[in-house]
Amino acid sequence: MSGPHETPESDAAGTWANLAEESYCYVTTLGRRTGEPHTIEIWFVLRGHTIYLLSGGGRRSDWVRNLMQTSDVVVRIGGQRFSGRARMVNDPDEERLVRDLLPAKYRPGYTGDLSNWQRRALPVAIELSPSGDDA
Repeated sequence: MSGPHETPESDAAGTWANLAEESYCYVTTLGRRTGEPHTIEIWFVLRGHTIYLLSGGGRRSDWVRNLMQTSDVVVRIGGQRFSGRARMVNDPDEERLVRDLLPAKYRPGYTGDLSNWQRRALPVAIELSPSGDDA
């Protein structure tokens, strides 16, 4: 899952800021059994070169199990593609940040109750590659 990708540095600053406002990102993992790409659409928050996600299915989610085996992923936000490396969020301060930022982004436009998801979902981070290759 390597190849050229866009980076924040290569984007116009306004375009990069606009990516954070997108409603969804698309994360492509490598299937742990099939070796085939597996893409999901998911809510996200972008901070610097890091995308944060909350997995409602926790470690049972296919995409989480895939990235636990192979952490290299491709992320698409809007029309931009990025290579990245996924990791579980284990730092308590970073976990608190994720659990605060994601619901804060989506709560205004969502009519349901996000509190259970906020408390129980598995926080995941994807560090976007700062190199100049294209995904």
